[in-house]
Amino acid sequence: MSVSIALSVLDLVPVRTGQTSAQAMAASLDLARRADDLGYRRYWFAEHHNMPAVASTVPPVLVSAAAARTNRIRVGSGGVMLPNHAPLIVAEQFAALEALAPGRIDLGLGRAPGSDPVITQLLRQSGTTGDVDRFPDNVRDIASLLTAEGATVRFTSGGTYDVHATPAAVGTPELWLLGSSDYSAQLAAALGLPYVFANHFSGDGLERALDLYRSQFQPSETLDAPHTFLTANAVAAASDDEADSRMLPQARMMARLRGNRPLVPLETVEQAAAAEASDGLAGPMLDGIRRRWFIGTGPDVRDRVARFAAAHGVDEVMISPVAAARDTEPLDAASGRIQTLELLAA
Repeated sequence: MSVSIALSVLDLVPVRTGQTSAQAMAASLDLARRADDLGYRRYWFAEHHNMPAVASTVPPVLVSAAAARTNRIRVGSGGVMLPNHAPLIVAEQFAALEALAPGRIDLGLGRAPGSDPVITQLLRQSGTTGDVDRFPDNVRDIASLLTAEGATVRFTSGGTYDVHATPAAVGTPELWLLGSSDYSAQLAAALGLPYVFANHFSGDGLERALDLYRSQFQPSETLDAPHTFLTANAVAAASDDEADSRMLPQARMMARLRGNRPLVPLETVEQAAAAEASDGLAGPMLDGIRRRWFIGTGPDVRDRVARFAAAHGVDEVMISPVAAARDTEPLDAASGRIQTLELLAA
């Protein structure tokens, strides 16, 4: 690369046609092991619910499994959708993960629901836990709970009560805020937290969000200067044609999401090519995707990612490897995604 940058991985644990959840998870854990071997900095799991093509519903469980199968790489959430969960539960889960894999745990927090309104309502049946307006307070509570000192509950009637995420913490997960809006950038700046712009989801407003974060940043006990990186969808292959072929199933899924069409498991390369020839589902999106995503041969994608990082002043890019599988590839492996990571790390 022309600029030295760190690479990381964002995994939604894609589920392809005919694949079970167990096989999809096995493929992702194999990908995490390979990322560890290749020198990637982090491996994060997203939180999404009730989607046939996505098995990353419970980041803490997947983080635990990945931590047990890797040696060096940082593992974490990208992110836990905090309004779906009680802050104490999140703090306890990630404090336990930190105890299991000291110095390797990241806790990325987001404010979005990660699903449709019906599932959101089911996830938030616990009452005030699901109050999105309390998101800043809940982030502060988690930050306190994760420390060795813990947090203090103050009763309106007088008196206090000490609360700890674990009885005897000796380390703290690295806390990040995730988002794709001005709100998340400004909150991360106000709290003095590191920030990730979800460019893989929506590149709109990237420059403004980074400017707000950097210009409004307030130093904290854990961070004295702004610290940020970006996410990006990528497919690297031996040829441009192969990269385009492996990109198409994910593009078609995005077209389904944006067009409010019924969701299905991720198509294979061959299924997507046959369907696109008749229904043109992703056709109107393809030019835009080719501009925003990083698709091509290894050297080309590596160079473009490096220039992207340099243009936005970051030293790390988190890749979401969206290369789909072929019909003949094993159901418990992620050959296209592994190829992407290997070519980018070359």
